[in-house]
This record gives sequence, structure tokens and C-alpha cells, in this order.
Amino acid sequence: MKYRTRTFYTDKQKSEMWDRWQRGESLSSIGRRFNRASSSIFPHLALTGGIRPPARTRSHLVLSLEEREEISRGLAVDRSLRSIARDLKRAPSTISREVRRNGGCKTYRAALSDQRAWDCARRPKACKLSFNEPLCRFIARKLRSKWSPQQIAGWLRRWHPDQEQERVSHETIYRSLYVQTRGVLKKELQQCLRIPRAIRRSRHATQKGLKLRKIKDAVPISERPPEIEDRAVPGHWEGDLIVGANNSYIATLVERHSRFVMLAKVANKDTQSVITALIKQARKLPKELYRSLTWDRGSEMTGHARFTMATKIDVFFCDPQSPWQRGSNENTNRLLRQYFPRGIDMSAYSQAKLSAVARQLNERPRKTLQYQTPAEKFEACVAAIN
Repeated sequence: MKYRTRTFYTDKQKSEMWDRWQRGESLSSIGRRFNRASSSIFPHLALTGGIRPPARTRSHLVLSLEEREEISRGLAVDRSLRSIARDLKRAPSTISREVRRNGGCKTYRAALSDQRAWDCARRPKACKLSFNEPLCRFIARKLRSKWSPQQIAGWLRRWHPDQEQERVSHETIYRSLYVQTRGVLKKELQQCLRIPRAIRRSRHATQKGLKLRKIKDAVPISERPPEIEDRAVPGHWEGDLIVGANNSYIATLVERHSRFVMLAKVANKDTQSVITALIKQARKLPKELYRSLTWDRGSEMTGHARFTMATKIDVFFCDPQSPWQRGSNENTNRLLRQYFPRGIDMSAYSQAKLSAVARQLNERPRKTLQYQTPAEKFEACVAAIN
């Protein structure tokens, strides 16, 4: 039986591999650089969950190779340990331990002792969560409630400002999820993240653009009033459709000021179904809290004139291939994928179920709102109107 030759990478190649991964290149692209299959790249990245291990550095407190060579030369001419320590400006006990643990005065060798010290110093630092079981359970519970690591870290920072032991950074949570050698958070909790992955992806990984659409009498976003841009005035919304299996869709609406979310069940992507659903949602709100709607160039909004006539709400359209112009809505759609993963049939969900998901999303704290919830922010807007 013929076995496949095992692939080995040098430290320089591994460093380049991590550089390319952090720049957002795919496994296939990295594999082509080394003339290897992507399957030979994945194990090296997966070992630490796709998170680049920190480069090892030598502490300025430990003995250097030059100092160990001075010790070796001193021992060769029968100098005392105290005189060697005095020349090196080190404690005699430091020199004594160094010589004793590396064979004694007769067999001490500087290079071997330095390499042994470097190898012995390779001890993993214990994770902060490994010392705090209640905090670990709390994080696991919130992850199952669809909170992101950043939301959890922000909430802990808000409620425990003076208790360092009760707070962790979002990066610590991510590392505890993806670096399983820490033995803190179980691997199945990765499925609670908004985008479950086998290993962590770079933030620079590319995404596909949107298709170019042409809509008759579309008012471009460049003509949108300036007071909408700074989010200071409530009542301006962003909208889009998220797609499921079997041509099923959900309309998503996000208020720019509060990030309040509304979901609408739509029968199909045709403009008649979408506009009817949007009109129905618009009539649930006071006119002060629904003044404009910003949408992408999807064909479902070709009937935008009927929506404006029925609701007196202005509709603005983003530039082609510019989803960041509806940033709040794009971010919300990613949050919703926790509840509606790609490939499921969304027609099975009732409007009551969609409203329940929207309620849960509105009760999650947001970093951009200083960890207030969208529901709290929106209720304040309603109270101000009344």
C-alpha cells in the first residue's frame, strides 16, 4: 500500500502562511503559493483555531546566551560562582541554580544550557476563564442565547466596571472557543456564533458584491437629506430581503437611530408581495417614527412609487454594489442568520415567530448604543413623541 508523503513546512513558510491567512486569502490561494493542496494548509491553521500564535520572545530578566558563555569560561578557569555573579551583576543564587540544573561545574555548556532554558520556558499561560467557573457558565449561557462575544464582554464591562475578575475581553472568548487546548468553552458553542466556522477567519476576507439593478424613478441616496446621515433623528429605516430555500424570503427593516428591528413575512420576491408587506408594517408605527426607507437596487422595489403613495414615506436607493450604505441593515441580516441559517425554508415561519425573533434581537445589548438595547432606545423615542 502506497502512503502519501507527509508535507513539512519551515518556520519561514509557516510565517508566510499566517501572513496570507491574516490578509484574508483563502486556503486554496495559500496552497497554490506552496504548490500544495488546501488540505495540507488547514491542519496548521486549525491547530490554534485559525488564530495566529504569538511570537515567542525572551524575557529581559533571564540569562542570555552571552551571559551563559561568560559562566562557562569562568568555570573553565576555576573561578568561584560568586566572582562570576559579581562580574555579571547577577545574584550568586541565580548562577548557582543555573550551573546546578545543567550538569554542574564540570559538564556545564553554554549553548546546551541556553537551548534547554528556551525549551523549558515553553509553558502555555492558563486562560483567565479556567479560574472562574461561574463566569464560564454565564458566557456559555449567553452564547446559547445568541449573544455575540463582543456583546457579552461589553455587558460584563458595563455591569462590573470595578471587578476585573468578573470581566473578559471578546478576544478571550473567541480564543477559548477556537483554541480547544485551553479546555474552557466547549467546541459545540461555536455553533452559537453568528457565522459558525471550523477555524477563525480574517476580518479582511473578501466578500462578493451585489448585482447591478436599474429601477425606474429611483431617488439615489446622494439626495437623501443630511439629517438622516448622522442618525440623530429617529424615524429613518433601512430595508432588505434575506433569502432561504425554495425561493422563500423575509423582509428586514432596521431603524437607523435605535437599530430597532422589524421582520415581515413575504409570500414571494415579486414587487407586489414585498410592497404589500412593507405597507402593512409601516401602518403599525406613528408617522413620526417612519419617515424614510433606504433600500438596495433589488428588483423587488420596482413598485416603490405605490409604497410612497400609500404611506407618504420617501424611498431612497443605494448606489450599485454599495451594501455599506445600508450598514445597519447588512449587520442585522448577519445577526439574523443565527436564527435563519442559509438553506432553510423561511416560508415555514409564521409572522408571530418572526416577531418573536425580532423581539429577542431588540433585547440584545449593542456596542454602538453603549450596550443599551434597541428596544430601550426605541421606547425612549416613542415616549418623546407622546
